[in-house]
Amino acid sequence: MAPHVLPPADVPLNVTVWSENYHEPREEEVRRRYPTGIHGAIADGLRETLGDRVRVRTAVLEEPEHGLTDETLASTDVLTWWGHMAHEEVDDKVVDRVRRRVLGGMGLLVLHSGHYSKIFRTLMGTTCTLNWRDYGERELVWTVSPGHPIARGVPHPLVIDAQETYGEPFGIPQPDELVFVSGFAGGEVFRSGCCYRRGLGRVFYFSPGDQNYPVYHHPDVRRVLANAVLWAAPDAGTGEPLQNAHTPITW
Repeated sequence: MAPHVLPPADVPLNVTVWSENYHEPREEEVRRRYPTGIHGAIADGLRETLGDRVRVRTAVLEEPEHGLTDETLASTDVLTWWGHMAHEEVDDKVVDRVRRRVLGGMGLLVLHSGHYSKIFRTLMGTTCTLNWRDYGERELVWTVSPGHPIARGVPHPLVIDAQETYGEPFGIPQPDELVFVSGFAGGEVFRSGCCYRRGLGRVFYFSPGDQNYPVYHHPDVRRVLANAVLWAAPDAGTGEPLQNAHTPITW
């Protein structure tokens, strides 16, 4: 695989932080934990960690076209995706729009329960199912690829005091690069940081981040997401997929 050339530090990356924003308006506890929404916390973390290196905007499910219009995606270098309860409410036309942009070079970060989003399942071509339970146990995120740019500055292990438990088997293709593996107090292990190339685009899946815990306020989690944005950014802008848009995509 060719080495990734980081974008110049003086050219800001355009990052769109997407979330379904389902829990926050409906659940007071989640709203107290994330008063500006999960998308707001993720966006704040990127701004705090990367400063002038990024221009960050947010989009949510309830907006027209889910906030992911052709114009928005055309000016997005990296898209982050968080979903949980409303995967099937995402319009297939928008999913295909995002897919085309990833194949054309846009970076994509899929977070936590976004493993079951339409866009992740489409790009992976597999079920993306996993085992889970929720008792608020400790998660240790172990770096298994210490030289990877996404692991830069991340402690080994990254300790999350309370989090939903994910466990193998995880129905994904073999990652192109595995950066993190998590272990939980109950004994489960999970491939929690996985990198893929799809077309010209880079995709990173990172599992910590349940709505019931303040994970996206954790400084080390914010460091992972910031590193991942820089890693996923296109080397030379974005464009159309290399193949005809109407050709079925298979992996």
